[in-house]
Amino acid sequence: QVQLVESGGGLVQPGGSLRLSCAASGRTFSILTVRWYRQAPGKEREFVAGTNWSGTTTTYADFVKGRFTISTDSASDMVYLQMNSLIPEDTAVYYCNLVQSMGITTFEYWGQGTRVTVSS
Repeated sequence: QVQLVESGGGLVQPGGSLRLSCAASGRTFSILTVRWYRQAPGKEREFVAGTNWSGTTTTYADFVKGRFTISTDSASDMVYLQMNSLIPEDTAVYYCNLVQSMGITTFEYWGQGTRVTVSS
């Protein structure tokens, strides 16, 4: 089992920045990918950014390219999402997601989410 706890959300003005953190604990080995998703009010959950556990390969949704950066600190079992140039459309609950390989089976874990509100 892996537990994920997000933090760092809050209220920020348009153009501002936030850094979200995701702390992984438990059986944190054989991790394939870590991703950030978000869900805005009344909308489906959507992919934001993803990386491998070493942080060497990253992918981003088009709507955050150039503004958000995903990173990991595998030694500390942490995942980060640096969000710059925030716009009101970035308002959502942000979730950390982790996929772990256990032989031929993969397991997927989610955190409880952290709320980000971009408003003046």
